[in-house]
Amino acid sequence: MATQQRTVDYLLEQASGAGALSTKPMFGEYGVYLDGKMIGSICDDQLYVKPTASGRLHAEPVSEAPPYPGAKPHLLIEADRWDDAEWLGNLLRATAAELPIPKPRKPKRST
Repeated sequence: MATQQRTVDYLLEQASGAGALSTKPMFGEYGVYLDGKMIGSICDDQLYVKPTASGRLHAEPVSEAPPYPGAKPHLLIEADRWDDAEWLGNLLRATAAELPIPKPRKPKRST
């Protein structure tokens, strides 16, 4: 089951206080980015956040599950917690703060 656009829109609205939050379509689902860092995914209408020490501490109690088959486990943020916009924004900021800055992509060589 693919993620519905209304789920993505709702999460973006709820977490708008986190900073420059965006999503990108990825294989029928969505990657979630904060300030250019990929911090999680929205898959099957569920929010998965990359596990970090401060993110895990902030989200307790939280379960972990892979967002798609073969993926590493992520923090599975239950839908009933999305309603607390301040809490959600804090979780996403704490997670992004611990993740490394993405390496710049090398330009493609023309043949």
